[in-house]
Amino acid sequence: MRDKPARDTLPTPAAFINAQSAITGLRGRDLISTLRSVAAHGLRNPVHSARHALKLGGQLGRVLLGETLHPTNPQDSRFADPAWSLNPFYRRSLQAYLAWQKQVKSWIDESNMTPDDRARAHFAFALLNDAVSPSNSLLNPLAIKELFNSGGNSLVRGIGHLVDDLLHNDGLPRQVTKQAFEVGKTVATTTGAVVFRNELLELIQYKPMSEKQYSKPLLVVPPQINKYYIFDLSPHNSFVQFALKNSLQTFVISWRNPDVRHREWGLSTYVEAVEEAMNVCRAITGAREVNLMGACAGGLTIAALQGHLQAKRQLRRVSSATYLVSLLDSQLDSPATLFADEQTLEAAKRRSYQKGVLDGRDMAKVFAWMRPNDLIWSYFVNNYLLGKEPPAFDILYWNNDNTRLPAALHGDLLDFFKHNPLTHPGGLEVCGTPIDLQKVTVDSFSVAGINDHITPWDAVYRSTLLLGGDRRFVLSNSGHVQSILNPPNNPKANYVENGKLSSDPRAWYYDAKHVDGSWWTPWLSWIQERSGALKETQMALGNQNYPPMEAAPGTYVRVR
Repeated sequence: MRDKPARDTLPTPAAFINAQSAITGLRGRDLISTLRSVAAHGLRNPVHSARHALKLGGQLGRVLLGETLHPTNPQDSRFADPAWSLNPFYRRSLQAYLAWQKQVKSWIDESNMTPDDRARAHFAFALLNDAVSPSNSLLNPLAIKELFNSGGNSLVRGIGHLVDDLLHNDGLPRQVTKQAFEVGKTVATTTGAVVFRNELLELIQYKPMSEKQYSKPLLVVPPQINKYYIFDLSPHNSFVQFALKNSLQTFVISWRNPDVRHREWGLSTYVEAVEEAMNVCRAITGAREVNLMGACAGGLTIAALQGHLQAKRQLRRVSSATYLVSLLDSQLDSPATLFADEQTLEAAKRRSYQKGVLDGRDMAKVFAWMRPNDLIWSYFVNNYLLGKEPPAFDILYWNNDNTRLPAALHGDLLDFFKHNPLTHPGGLEVCGTPIDLQKVTVDSFSVAGINDHITPWDAVYRSTLLLGGDRRFVLSNSGHVQSILNPPNNPKANYVENGKLSSDPRAWYYDAKHVDGSWWTPWLSWIQERSGALKETQMALGNQNYPPMEAAPGTYVRVR
């Protein structure tokens, strides 16, 4: 355990694009409009613009003379090649780029634009600066070396990759090849069976991996935006296997990938489906109570379900609830949300209702622009400039195995971000019942990611405060997906915890302790205390009323 952090090390919640942006979508015309307004502001304030232009000109002159004015971030892998510091041409091009970045930022910071306009300008120019990086040009020293080493073949392969992506991947560089993995063969391989299926979901029960098992089962509710097997990627990082080996009866929902026929599936539809799956878990295991786990939008779903059960006086069916990177308080402070005005939200609703669904590829594009250097430009360099195949990572394969959202659920999520309904009793109505989370007195365990760009950690923290019951909050040292996929064998894993939940996330963090290791370990102790008595393991899956229908991973997960 480490000492508490200094105040100057307090983490800033991830900014720019987040979950709301992905659900709403970012329109190119909004970015162009921002750049146009910035240009107009520059023309209306010629003295301010001229002062920064002269500063930039002076710095570029010194760069041409060979001075190194701006240190390179040692963690920026784009410029890790020694040529960027040793070769006079590359050193000057990098220094010119850094000087441009610094002066643009300074020009925006010192302008008399409104705070919202400045935030939008920083957002737009961050995307532009990443795009015009000298590392993205054909003169990238790595590309030049590969060109000579391959006898020109790297250029031929790169052009082939570019053409293929223009034709088949909406013009974005691929992060992984489709042939790299296969569901049921190399990912999602844990032994189990589909024991229940309805129109929305398949319920998978997994074969036990322990001599004894706890009486109360665990039901995992994944996000509707991606497929379930983030919880069962590979044996070395499978959360499902971790739970099974530690005596937890484990069930996982596999959502159906909706199409235009399912446009009317809304949040209430999904809540009803999860309630049905929960009752099947109870029937198969004989347990009166179930432990729920929800990730991202799945967390919102289980919160709504518990509010619905509480209104029906049936909350006793839930033993505990685990929320992974889940937003219940949708107030997000991000420049990207400044683009999400009333007109944009209504336009997003109209688009999805016209199509019947929100295409997962559209969301994937927005998610990619959350971290363009990592998720776009690094693959631009690797695939096109170096002519290489993208590396085979299971997590990127899952990330690119997109799903669609039905129009009604998309509309419900847009309304959720617009109105923030769970912050006041009765603000959200599900299945005909008003939801009051303060009356949901189930014990809860919440996990956030300190580098999460999709569900910023401070918003996840505030979401925890909305719940009743005994609450525990843990802040992982990872991003959105890596906070879920955080096995104990990860040597880099650590988390922050403070048992006293104050109203201010920053105050909570300052008084917290850093702990080495994965949050999976303390969660396991926490969930085992709420899982009933240990009993002899029943190896048979399903029961007479719910016999195994087919082997895991089932049918729905294979639908693209």
